[in-house]
Amino acid sequence: MKILGIDPGTMVMGYGVIESEDDEIALVDFGAITSPERSKIGERLSHLYNELLKIIQRHKPDAVAVEQPFVAKNVRSAMAIGRAQAIALLAAAGRGIPTFEYTPTQIKQRVANYGASSKEQIQEMVRLQLGLAEVPQPNDAADALAVAMCHLQEMHVSNLLASQREGQ
Repeated sequence: MKILGIDPGTMVMGYGVIESEDDEIALVDFGAITSPERSKIGERLSHLYNELLKIIQRHKPDAVAVEQPFVAKNVRSAMAIGRAQAIALLAAAGRGIPTFEYTPTQIKQRVANYGASSKEQIQEMVRLQLGLAEVPQPNDAADALAVAMCHLQEMHVSNLLASQREGQ
């Protein structure tokens, strides 16, 4: 299964692609899409959408996992992230790829087994689980890989529960 993880943002959108077969996990690609500075929101969203379509076309993921915006202090930034999240969901859905959304706490829980992990702890777990010498850069890409890894773990748990139900 090939999974594209997305860390949404209107200025920088992180992406990470992993592939899993049996219990093996492999890094395929990661990076960040950067919007042109000082461009209007419509132009930024269009740029993000078009670049994301290229990534989807290149890697042909089986699933797309997107981080949900965290709304705590800054509602304005949460709205912007929500727009970027919508672009990611639209790009995947338009290609018939199943999409999944995860909260920051769910991602932390699945990747580090602790829902209150720091950003640095999550990035280190991404590095360790993918067998990398360094944490992927930029941070948005490492975060996107964590989203993809969260989905992989979520699918693993769902499959275990389904096989348990079948055995009863």
